[in-house]
Amino acid sequence: MRKLNSYIGRTVIGSILVVFLVILALDVIAAVVDEIDNLNNEYVFNEAMVYVALTLPTRVYNSIPLAALTGCLIGLGQLAATSELVIMRAAGVSVARIAWAVMKPVWVLIFLAAMLGEYVTPWTDQMAESGKAIAKGKRQEQEGQLGLWSREGDEFLHFNVVMPNGKILGVSRFSYDQERNLKSVSFAQSATYQGSYWLEESGVITHFPTDNSDADTLTRSEFLTRRWDTNLSPDLVNVLVMPPRTLAIQTLYAYANYLDEHGQKSEPYWLAFWQKSLQPLATAGLVLIAISFIFGPLREVTMGYRVFTGVIVAIVFRLAQDLLGPSSLVFGFAPFIAVIIPIAICIGIGFWLMGRTR
Repeated sequence: MRKLNSYIGRTVIGSILVVFLVILALDVIAAVVDEIDNLNNEYVFNEAMVYVALTLPTRVYNSIPLAALTGCLIGLGQLAATSELVIMRAAGVSVARIAWAVMKPVWVLIFLAAMLGEYVTPWTDQMAESGKAIAKGKRQEQEGQLGLWSREGDEFLHFNVVMPNGKILGVSRFSYDQERNLKSVSFAQSATYQGSYWLEESGVITHFPTDNSDADTLTRSEFLTRRWDTNLSPDLVNVLVMPPRTLAIQTLYAYANYLDEHGQKSEPYWLAFWQKSLQPLATAGLVLIAISFIFGPLREVTMGYRVFTGVIVAIVFRLAQDLLGPSSLVFGFAPFIAVIIPIAICIGIGFWLMGRTR
């Protein structure tokens, strides 16, 4: 039985890897074409290729569910086309045993994908976006399209580029008094986190006259370094600058709870948290659908039809997730419900079809 499990696992994993490479190659080609369209005097071809390379882990992570579904359809379909599945069944091997032989290597793949999404893609995505922002910084800064806005007390903050190593490029601080009059504006070329405070470097400060001041002119001063005491840590800044879907699960959980404690809108972060947390279960559900199809309606169809079916199922599944997720934010039901419904439907259909197999 061990040899049989190994044979089924090798066949399925081999098909998954072939499909995965095809999907990844198409995704990378499309990304390269998109970046070439964005080239200009500031953002050149080499920088675009670096951006595509840094986003490669995310593309790998996003490709695994579709590759697992279609690869299982192809791998098991090959066994069905050569009547090997029929021989296994005639020898007394149950459908559940064959399904488990398929799922064991798939779970290893799912685990590796989860580790990639938790510990690699958040860092590489931020490096990619930071590098692209630096390359396109001059033009975008002039057009007001660059950076991140935040607020702390009576200060409004703007950061041009946030690096994942505790460094910010282009720090603008707008300070207001209690009457909402602009008191001062400062700009620093960079700020580096020192453990409990930020150290701003190469900056300039402009002070504005207030109603209570006798001065009626602006004053301007420069500094080489300046200490900036703030509650903003690098982790918090990194959360603010990146879309929720690119963050690690533990970061999403911590920040969503932080927003709940302060009475702020946390649903987008809870939605991203459940999407990433339940991604392994979603992949397993798609694989279960593939197994049930091979023993059911796709037992005797052509290979092309199996591939077409896998793509259609994956598209429908993704559309259901993409529709229910934003709907939970609009209509106010729990993000967990929006994420679990398509997964539960996949698993339910898979078990139902397998239960009908004789």
